[in-house]
Amino acid sequence: MGRKNVAVVMGGYSGEYEVSIKSGQTIYENLDKSIYNVYRIIITKDNWCFLDDRGQKTLLEKGNFHVQLSSGYIIKFDVCFNTIHGIPGENGQIQAFWDILGIRYTGCSSYLSALTFNKKDLLSIATQYGIPTAGRITLQKGKGYDTKGIIEKLGLPLFVKPNQSGSSLGASKVTDAEQLPSAVEEAFREDEVVLVEEYIVGTEVSVGVVDIMGTPKVLGITEIVSQNEFFDFDAKYKGESEEITPARLDENTAKKVEELTIKLYTMLGMTGFSRSEFIIRDGQPYFLEMNTNPGFSTSSILPQQAAHAGISLVDLCGWEVEKALAKNI
Repeated sequence: MGRKNVAVVMGGYSGEYEVSIKSGQTIYENLDKSIYNVYRIIITKDNWCFLDDRGQKTLLEKGNFHVQLSSGYIIKFDVCFNTIHGIPGENGQIQAFWDILGIRYTGCSSYLSALTFNKKDLLSIATQYGIPTAGRITLQKGKGYDTKGIIEKLGLPLFVKPNQSGSSLGASKVTDAEQLPSAVEEAFREDEVVLVEEYIVGTEVSVGVVDIMGTPKVLGITEIVSQNEFFDFDAKYKGESEEITPARLDENTAKKVEELTIKLYTMLGMTGFSRSEFIIRDGQPYFLEMNTNPGFSTSSILPQQAAHAGISLVDLCGWEVEKALAKNI
């Protein structure tokens, strides 16, 4: 049958571009080259291209997702390893494109990617499943809102964030009523819909899940201790946080977190990597959001959890490719 061609697709159109490039490089380095032919594909708004080992770029043909080399040889991909954080890799757009072309890819479906990227809709579904969430109000760009009414309902401090954005871009903590308008304005720079949430004081944890040939497994629970007001972009990617794996939780609370995480993953019909965020107050976990393309650089949480679980990145990446190859298209 020969070796399968795997495209590690990275980059994207959001502020998470550089993080995605690091994640993609980690995956590229950890896919077994004795089993697969592995290629790096860089996606930007301006162009999509293949990056070879000499650093040379060749434009990819968008119409069929093929690469034609200067020699005339055409590379066709058996699997796309999706490692784009944010748009278009985490909101379902590029998956829908691959669906049309009949190309297999890692991770969840276009629909589930779009759903989980929409925090408002995902939180509504989580609530229906009986998973506790923070109180919240949704704001629409261009429509007014009642600052006093929001604070009366949710109290202070508040958390303001864009509905569809990753890496905590546009998110802020509000401790005073006068700060709310500027926080909302900042969030609207990222999205047309903004969530204003009750600020829950507690222990923040991040729970990685991997689908091992059809069976979801919690890789680990990581406790986030941010040096900043919250786990923002700098805390996530500039070392301004302490990440403790396993989290310092009692056995009962850890079990609750794991059960809620697997329940949501299973009820949604998720596949592939995911990372769910919770705040734990008085032993009760409150679900915040789910990432379906979590960071995968060597310092990211999911690889840390895999190492703690005794799972190599080579195995983790290989399982993802094999599951994608087994999909019907």
